[in-house]
Amino acid sequence: MFSTLGIGLFCWAIFVLAVYALPFFVALSIGMTAFQHGAGVVGALLIGTVGGALTLAVGQAAVAITRSLTLRIAIATAFAVPAAVAGYHVAFALSQIGMPSLAWREIFACLGAVCVGGTAWTRLTVFAEPRPFELAGVVESPSPPILPAATREG
Repeated sequence: MFSTLGIGLFCWAIFVLAVYALPFFVALSIGMTAFQHGAGVVGALLIGTVGGALTLAVGQAAVAITRSLTLRIAIATAFAVPAAVAGYHVAFALSQIGMPSLAWREIFACLGAVCVGGTAWTRLTVFAEPRPFELAGVVESPSPPILPAATREG
């Protein structure tokens, strides 16, 4: 019973932390580079933490602010792909516990990659406000006012 609870808690943590895969990679890379160039342990930790936090903040702000759908997709993909790779490896490792067949382990690992990558995509794009499809600056179907009684039309 505790094994099932532990695996469930671990899976929950993977889904919650999925969006942080790219910032963690950036923080680790910057921190290791700073350490190799003589920043020391504390300096490398600080520089890496700031780099990872800036990566996450800039990514979320860019998705929320930009009007270009192509740019939103590119930014969300940059965050979702590392999360999907991490999800694949976690699901593959967890499936080794009870699956003797390599084919089924691969199937579960691929499903884990899709689920974790989709979760990272969703968690990142939740900050973006939905906009109607725009074609050359013209809105095809403008939405009616929310409070029609407050307008001057009637």
